[in-house]
Amino acid sequence: MRRKIAYPLLALGMTAGATLTVASPASAHGYVSSPPSRQALCASGAVSDCGQIQFEPQSVEGPKGLKSCDGGVSQFSVLSDESRNWPAKAVGSSVNFSWVLTARHKTSTWDYFIGGTKVATFDDGGAQPAAVVNHTVDLSKFPGRQKVLAVWNIADTANAFYNCVDLNIGGSSSSTPTTAPTTSAPTTAPTATTPPSATTPTKAPATTAPTSTTTAPPAAGGSAWAPGVSYKTGDVVTFNGVRYQTRQSHTSIVSWEPSIYTLALWLPL
Repeated sequence: MRRKIAYPLLALGMTAGATLTVASPASAHGYVSSPPSRQALCASGAVSDCGQIQFEPQSVEGPKGLKSCDGGVSQFSVLSDESRNWPAKAVGSSVNFSWVLTARHKTSTWDYFIGGTKVATFDDGGAQPAAVVNHTVDLSKFPGRQKVLAVWNIADTANAFYNCVDLNIGGSSSSTPTTAPTTSAPTTAPTATTPPSATTPTKAPATTAPTSTTTAPPAAGGSAWAPGVSYKTGDVVTFNGVRYQTRQSHTSIVSWEPSIYTLALWLPL
């Protein structure tokens, strides 16, 4: 009797041919980086003990129509854990949401919700977005602490990407005085003093050459890229002998090297 030995991967490769691909978290897909979404906070280390999402904040993908922070993905359920007291970013009433896309899927709409209310939608009509996408949303009707659900609906699949962003709308981390401080006039006039008598120095003071206070400019190549650094838009780094400029403010992590996220986070110079 002949034994039948199954080779599922080989069979799949033979039938699928060149269409066989292996999904890689590092290549997909997109998330809200500013104001920081919950997965962005986990990736930067601002919130600890997040599990797998800290390594792939761009991967919260689930069926369209959900209203959950984790996109229905059990391994990312920490994003829906309200007991973690997620830090809320203080913002004004008009908020700019910035997405970083590591895979630029054709897009139907970008939707923003507070509670069950859709507060904004942006229709791309199936176009391919840029590597960095920005939307300005009016949240003036929702003052105070709010959780915004930002959804990226893909045009040619049944899926969407989900991000929850915690905000303190209309809040401020600094304050300015409402009135200028008052100054009081002196109660008595200052008394005149007799200038000291001039004396002739017995020895001329020694003079020394002034020391230079100018510091050398930073190296034209920029500092070496490193994980755990908060980079601002426009910062220049070097990585593997190549200079890159930051396209989007973010905190770097291992596996987000400039050579991997070229055009999404970095622009080669």
